[in-house]
Parts: sequence; structure tokens; C-alpha cells
Amino acid sequence: MIVPKEQEEEKEKEERHPKPKQHRSRPPTLHLCLLLFTVPVAAWFIVTISSHLTSSPNIDSTHNFDLHFPPERNRNSPPSHSTTFPSSSFTADLAPPLPPLPQAEAVIIKSKANIIKAVDTTMEESGPYHNWQLFVQDFKEMMRNFKIYVYPDADATNQTQSQFGPIFLPHQNPFDPKLGNYFSEHMFKLSLLQSSLLTLHPQQAHLFFLPFSINLLRNDPRVHSEASISEFVSRYITRILSDFTFWNASAGADHFYVYCHSVGREAASKFLDLRNNAIQVTCSSSYFQRYYVTHKDVALPQVWPRPNDQPLTPPDARHKLVYFSGRIQNSRIRQELIAVWGNDSYMDIFSGSTPFPYEEGFRRSKYCLHVKGYEVNTARVSDSIHYGCIPVIISNYYDLPFANVLNWSKFSVIINQGEIAFIKKRLLSITRQMYLDMYHNLCQVRKHFLWHKTPRGFDSFHMTAYQLWLRRSMHRLSH
Repeated sequence: MIVPKEQEEEKEKEERHPKPKQHRSRPPTLHLCLLLFTVPVAAWFIVTISSHLTSSPNIDSTHNFDLHFPPERNRNSPPSHSTTFPSSSFTADLAPPLPPLPQAEAVIIKSKANIIKAVDTTMEESGPYHNWQLFVQDFKEMMRNFKIYVYPDADATNQTQSQFGPIFLPHQNPFDPKLGNYFSEHMFKLSLLQSSLLTLHPQQAHLFFLPFSINLLRNDPRVHSEASISEFVSRYITRILSDFTFWNASAGADHFYVYCHSVGREAASKFLDLRNNAIQVTCSSSYFQRYYVTHKDVALPQVWPRPNDQPLTPPDARHKLVYFSGRIQNSRIRQELIAVWGNDSYMDIFSGSTPFPYEEGFRRSKYCLHVKGYEVNTARVSDSIHYGCIPVIISNYYDLPFANVLNWSKFSVIINQGEIAFIKKRLLSITRQMYLDMYHNLCQVRKHFLWHKTPRGFDSFHMTAYQLWLRRSMHRLSH
């Protein structure tokens, strides 16, 4: 039972200042007995009440520990670029009552409950995970409490007559095969707007999403170039500073944006707080990449729009050892791969197009190579997982997606770029049982590399959101 705060204070007051009662003289022995009995009982009572108030699972932590923001700044006031942080403001048990939930939020709450319930029925062994039990408990905590606010540019009902409005809106046809490498960028936004993690109340939000699309900016002839994109983004953040109060609460550290195009890393180059503080959710997740900061930024899986319901080729029907097909002009590593292994009969390794459909190579091979091109990332990792081909990753300094949850060594082979000459020996040394174990684990992780318009289970959206959940503990500061 939760004790209201007023009753708790009244009880504590009564314990410290009891009302006077008629005094009757008692024998000294009786006084001593009463004292020995009363002290431990009173101590037990106080400890019990305190423990109950601090640990009861019925207490909603989002209400007892709400974070308060001052009223929104006047839209005509100049933005503040000060890097001096005022003292922090954190109040407990003083949050005003929430307004009545609109229909949209009622749907969100129902969806959230369904997902949490589904998690309870999908408990698995550790398999390809570092610690499945620990992860799933934290995942359920995320589903109950995590809240993300999307700036209104991504909401068609709040759109101004901006000529760049479509840059902020969800893609009208995100499953268009022409999107290719940029499918994940668009699907994250669409999934977030359909997810149970969305909040319509920015005061409740743990993180704030900046919904501009680098891919659409790249394809817009009015912007297009890297310099123009960074200028556009800088002006957009300046408007966010002017129209809202939330950026200055953390100098942007609780804000994030998503992209898969390599020019996205330059988007923040003209706004230092965006570059240094905001979270990048990016496919281009290299330790050595300019502006990418490991443990601050998030690796996004690069997925192509492909049908999800195709049956996998079983292990015994995979007759080729290795498969790779791709351009080699922009990669010294790929050139070396072709030079060493291009004529090996155990391997299907091609520069450019193949004599059979691209997907067929994944279906009939045991191992599929992911080799660094211009970037460390390509869609070949998710392609391999999609078609049930064990990924062989030859990309140094690659911050692999979901690496804090997934044990990649259980379903992939990681080879240093300097060891291309030993690929065949390394793969042939893997026993049949080890291969079957990796194949089984690969089948388990496939669900994490799928996107859905309405996110569900442990799909790519929820796994990416979990990475953001782990980065949510940014200090908010008063204005």
C-alpha cells in the first residue's frame, strides 16, 4: 500500500511529538520493560515505512521524479549560444498532474503493454547474447519508461508552409528499393512516429529527436552539397534554440539525429554543440571516423528493403565456402581480396556483377564477406544475416551494431584487414559443429535486423532505441 505523503508526514510528526496523555505512575521495573519493548518496535516501524516508500514497485518513478522546465522562451527572443551551464534544477513529488491523454496516447500505451507482455513470453538462452536475462529485464524497463519527443517538423498536422517541409516528414514510400543504403534512416523515423516510446509532452522526454533527413537533403538540388547541408542544419538548430527551451537544458546532449549517408558526419560541422554533444545514430560507425564518438554515438544497422518472409537455405544445401561481390575501385582491401582469392574454386568472389542473381550468392554459401569499401559499413552484413550466410567481417575499427547486447563472435567471423591471405585457412579450421552453432545463433539474431512500419518485439527500431536508452542519463540544467 502506498502511503500518501501527507499521511506519512503526519505519522512522522506524531511519532516525534506524541500527544500528551494522562500519566500514571508505574513501577521502575515496568518502565524498563516498556522501554525495551517500545524502542525496537518503533525502529522496525520506521525502517519498514521508509523501505516501502523507496522500493515499492507500484510507485511510478516518472511521476515521483519528474524534471521541470521553465516556460518556453519567446519565439522572437535571440537564441542563446552560451556554454556556461546554470545550476541544476531537480524537484521530486511536485510534478503537476498530466493533462488528459488524447486518443493517440491511449493507443501508444496499449501498444507498449502488448510489447512488454510479448517480451515475457520470448525468454531465450544466452546463445548469441552477452547476457540475455540482464538485457531483457532492462529492455522491459525501457518499454515502460523511455520517452522520446519529436520536434513538430516531423508531424504533418503541425507543418508550417515551409518549402523544406518534406525534409522533416517520414518518407512516403520507405520500402522503395531505390532507397537502398538509406532505408534504415527513413525507417527509424517512421517507426518512432508509430512507436509506444513517443511522447507528446516534451517535459516528460528523456531524449529529443531532430527529424531532418540527410538523405533527402542530399537529393534536394537546392541543398545537395556537404557545405549546404551543414549550413541548413546549423540554421535549423538555431531555430530550435529560438522556438523551444529544451536544447539549452543540456547544450544538446539529450538530442539525437539519424543518418546513413556518409556526408551526414559533416552535417554538424558548423554547429559545435550539435557536433560535440548531440548523439549521432549512424550507419557510418567507425572508431576512426571524423566526429564519430564511441559510447556517445550509436551504430545503426544498414539494412536494405527486402522481403522478410523468405525461407532460409539449410546448412547442408550451401555448397560454396565463400561469397563476395562488389565494387573494388574505392577500396584497397577489396582489390587485395580479388588479387589473392579471385580464382579460387572454393569461393565465389567477383568484382562488380555476378553471373547469377546477387541474392543467390548469399543463399548458396556458408560464409559471406563484408569487406571495407569507402566506409567500414555496408549493407552486406545485414544481407548476410537476412539470407542465413555467416558474416565474415573484414573492416577494422567498425563499431558493430548492438555490440553491447550481441556477442558477434557467436554468429560471425571477424578477421583483421591484414590477414586476407589467411581467410581460407581460418574458415576451413571451423568445425561442422561450430558452424552449425553459428548458423543457429544467426537465425536468432535475424529479428534484430528487420524494420517494420509499426515496430514490434526486438526489431531494428527497438534495438536502436535501446542503445539510446543506455545514453539517456544526461544532466538537465536549469535556464
